[in-house]
Amino acid sequence: MRPAAPRPERTVIQASSDPYRDWLRARLSAELGVNEAEQIIQGAVQRRGWTALRALGPRDVVAVLQDVYARLRDDYGDARADRWLEGTTLDLARFAETVPVPAQPTEGPIAPAPSPIRWGRRAHDLPLLLARSHAEIAGRSLAGIRANPDLRALERAAEWDVQATQAEVRRWETEEMLSRLRADHARIEVADQVAAAAAQAQLLDLNVGELEDAVRTSPAAAPRLAHTRLMAAQTHAFLDAFTPLIDLADADTPLTMLDVDLAHARFSLGVPLHPNVLRARQALNYAQWHAGDADGSPAVLQAHHALHLAQEEARAQLDTTLQAARAHQAALRDLKTQIETLERHAAQLQGLGGDPLSLARVRLDWRQARTAARVQAHRLEEALKLLDALVSEGDTVSTPAP
Repeated sequence: MRPAAPRPERTVIQASSDPYRDWLRARLSAELGVNEAEQIIQGAVQRRGWTALRALGPRDVVAVLQDVYARLRDDYGDARADRWLEGTTLDLARFAETVPVPAQPTEGPIAPAPSPIRWGRRAHDLPLLLARSHAEIAGRSLAGIRANPDLRALERAAEWDVQATQAEVRRWETEEMLSRLRADHARIEVADQVAAAAAQAQLLDLNVGELEDAVRTSPAAAPRLAHTRLMAAQTHAFLDAFTPLIDLADADTPLTMLDVDLAHARFSLGVPLHPNVLRARQALNYAQWHAGDADGSPAVLQAHHALHLAQEEARAQLDTTLQAARAHQAALRDLKTQIETLERHAAQLQGLGGDPLSLARVRLDWRQARTAARVQAHRLEEALKLLDALVSEGDTVSTPAP
């Protein structure tokens, strides 16, 4: 039988009002010394504009670890820095599984008079509105529990509840951000398709002229001419319909070549920070509070099982997103090489006075490669934004490749 987790009131970690800062200070002190560790933490707080007295959470700790990682790479090289970061991040993930982020209660009564609901909102706004409401209620409940000595044993479960509801808010904020991002991506991808069609139309028109000359000397070319004319007519019809709907200049927007280390150990922190895992851990704490000394009660065992399932589902989601991001990144690199090769070929043809038909073929291939690369870049960016929301408050995708 799996041993039950320690009951909330038995833990000694709760004595600290800033356990993540204490963990970070102890971890960095072992590597850099006490004074330097404190300087690094304070520097990170000031540089990012965090409130000086605010309790740190796991996402804040990840940001500081990234600073230290960059320094270790400069001082000791990639191998040692990678080993340190991997071990440190996995330790932090284990710590985050057992210690909730210190939560500040929401001011006001536990159940204030509700304000009128604003109807007429878009349907996809409502889950975010509901999540923010749950987070506010959880914060008020925590304040009430802390104010009632009879409920102090429930404080830890209430802290997990606050953390879980805040994670749910981040989840729906991420969905809203991804929705806007996908809309922007779709607009540019359509422009790429239209630009590729324009390049195809130019090539087909040149092909028609060439085949018309060929038919004069060889009637056997007539079927190819008819087929090429048909394709040209269809392509022009497509352009007539879609060119007015887009800004063709969007197709010349530079490709976003993201340079991100997707083997980074910090992504392992996404599992204990997943909203479903946090909610399951809160349910376990609540079941343990109800069970009292009966840690082996059916309710506690069921909550343990639910937590295990939530962790497995979160790990599967994280792994799937990571694998997709890696596949998009690899495809994007290959397409980048192809695009650069085509650009060199086009420059050579122009320099040598190449014929218009050959140049048109190269331009079409270039447009099609750019269109494919754009799709891979957009899917990579979307995957990285989702990973970033699961793991850190920072901006993972802000570093374009040189």
